[in-house]
Amino acid sequence: MSQPEYTTAQATALTNHDRKPIHIPGSIQPHGVLLALSTKLEILQVSNNTQVYLGKEPEDLLGQPLSYLLDLRQVEIVKQCLVKKIGSANIFKVLINTLDGERYFDAIAHRIEEAVILELEPNNSESELSFLGFQTLAGVAIAKMQSTSNLVEFLHLVAEEVQKIIGFDRVMVYQFDESGAGSVVAEVKREDLSPYLGLHYPATDIPAQARELYTRCFLRFLPDLSTEPIKLVPTENPTTHQPLDLSYSVLRSFDLCCAEYHQNMGVKALLVISIIQEQKLWGLISCHHQTPKYISYEVRKMCEFLGQIASSELTHKISYSEWDYKVKLKSLQSEFLESISQADNFIDALIKPEIRLLDLVSASGAAVCLDNEITLVEATPNIDEVRALIEWADTQVSDNLFSTDSLPKLYPEALRFKDTASGLLLLRISKVRRYYILWFRPEVLQTVHWAGNPQESIQTQADGSLSLSPRKSFEQWQETVRLTSLPWKACELDSAIALRNAIVGIVLSKADELAKINLELERSNQELASFAYAASHDLKEPLRGIYNFSTVLLEDYSQVLDDDGIECLQTVVSLSVRMETLINALLRLSQLGQAQLRLQATDLNELLNQVIEVFRASRQDSWLVDIRIPRPLPTILCDRVLVNEVFSNLLGNAFKYNDKPDQWVEIGYLDEGLATRDWRLGKSFLDPIPNSQSPIPNPQSPITFYIRDNGIGIPHHHLETIFRLFKRLHSQEKYGGGAGAGLAIVKKIVELHNGKIWVKSTLGVGSIFYFTLE
Repeated sequence: MSQPEYTTAQATALTNHDRKPIHIPGSIQPHGVLLALSTKLEILQVSNNTQVYLGKEPEDLLGQPLSYLLDLRQVEIVKQCLVKKIGSANIFKVLINTLDGERYFDAIAHRIEEAVILELEPNNSESELSFLGFQTLAGVAIAKMQSTSNLVEFLHLVAEEVQKIIGFDRVMVYQFDESGAGSVVAEVKREDLSPYLGLHYPATDIPAQARELYTRCFLRFLPDLSTEPIKLVPTENPTTHQPLDLSYSVLRSFDLCCAEYHQNMGVKALLVISIIQEQKLWGLISCHHQTPKYISYEVRKMCEFLGQIASSELTHKISYSEWDYKVKLKSLQSEFLESISQADNFIDALIKPEIRLLDLVSASGAAVCLDNEITLVEATPNIDEVRALIEWADTQVSDNLFSTDSLPKLYPEALRFKDTASGLLLLRISKVRRYYILWFRPEVLQTVHWAGNPQESIQTQADGSLSLSPRKSFEQWQETVRLTSLPWKACELDSAIALRNAIVGIVLSKADELAKINLELERSNQELASFAYAASHDLKEPLRGIYNFSTVLLEDYSQVLDDDGIECLQTVVSLSVRMETLINALLRLSQLGQAQLRLQATDLNELLNQVIEVFRASRQDSWLVDIRIPRPLPTILCDRVLVNEVFSNLLGNAFKYNDKPDQWVEIGYLDEGLATRDWRLGKSFLDPIPNSQSPIPNPQSPITFYIRDNGIGIPHHHLETIFRLFKRLHSQEKYGGGAGAGLAIVKKIVELHNGKIWVKSTLGVGSIFYFTLE
């Protein structure tokens, strides 16, 4: 069977298999008992093994109230399920009188649409796993998983820690790809077993219906794959006359195909834990044992908890591993879009220098098509081949963005230029005119190692229909994948879409498209600010631990340390304090990035007096500074709290960076147009600012405020860089230290008010900061 024929057959068989109702098997596994209850908690259905565990025949239980088996307190716990969401479970211990005497069970109750399901698993002890016991078992595992930022190492630790807890012969981490196929990306196993690490498995091995159940139920346990299922009595729910939905049941029986599949692998017991990322099934922690093996419900819940921790940590690990690349693309994207927006001829901006267009999506070649004019960049098919490809795209591609990592499979003519264009990312700029950008990637030969030949799972029945059948062999089987390129990443597709939005605004002069670009950039900035806030917030806890432990060592163990050791610890404490200052500054800037202005009429004279009073009270040296206010400041519409922060930061810098014996600071505002008329035409900033008695400026025009000092001044080449985050012009030992974030915060607040800030300065003479608030 050829690869295209196999792919079609696989899709047909998989569709047929996905129709199997595996969530309503009408039976359970034999290591427990199931009771289906009405909303009045009457027993409607039971598993046909109640005599074994409860000493009562199914007919004796049907129609009875739950209180026939459990005491009132336990019945009340089950009743609480009626007000919970579907699938949410109540878990408790029960003691039931049986023919063999009193017997303890783990009880798991949950609600479904038409009933309440109560499952009972025998337990030899009445005691539950204590919190301390749980912490002992899980605490070390969690600490190890959190100790690494390397994704591969993290996944191996997950498998290793789960294996330590349950003692299975093999524990694997299995990752799904976009098609539903998957591969083993981490493995811990018994030494004599063949490795599965790196092997691939087709989507047919875990069909869509099974993956959907794993998304809803985070743990699946099959202690003995050789057992016969226990039927429910009666088979259908008497109320709905439908099979009972066992989607969330811990005892739900397994599909015979699943049992045969794993038995062919030599597996007799199976535990599967879901790994969820962004509410999607990323993969599974799949645990195999060569003999039947029972694990208590409590230990399974701990494994489920570890799976949830692994899911949470996985998001961070992937984010960190992808973050650098995303930041690089974002930076390039911003620079690129800015140059395009300012260009008269946007095609020149696209291809000069050429590397930027390629780096935007990590391509090896590109073609820019404006109607009949086609410009090629780097490694591409020839002009005629590109022109024919665009003709094909005109009829076959309806979306503005199209990508494939296997163009020859969709467009057979691409076989001629597979070495340059097996991968295609096509961006349609206009549907009215033939405006395209095409990016290309070359063929990359890949050797895929399958766990057995995946084609063996497709069987042809006597009637000619296709079905899935478990493979008999899982020996490594190699397949060479041709006519494919490296796949396009989601962030690269986003980068292409952002480029389209920019070009549409320039080429078609549509103001609404420009607005979309701004919204996209704003969303990106908010994401960056959110990430900075989350990252810096998470940094504070370990930093606080470093500081506290270092302080304890200095206080309690100084007598056993030599002078060098004490000096090193003191340095750690000092650096921890410095680091916390930087983190606090980053948190503040991140908060500003997500802040909503609370505008109100604000008397700046009153606000400034409050700022000065705080300085006078908190800084003794501030009394030595002559604070000058030539004329009353106006009342403006602004966020009072944030503008207070602007004045506080600028005044604080004016006080700090001044080494004159007679220090002064002047606060005021300019008459309309003065800033652009005099102060930008080379007039010395030390010339007196007119002390005009003119009325308050027109409120429709932005007011230019200034804070002027006779301090140390700023070198000319630093006048722009001083507004960058953590930019300091002096060492920590000079001028009282600081984080170097104050001016970055001021700039952010001013920009939130749609204003601007700039500075004029003469080294050794003084500085004057201007800012507007609109």
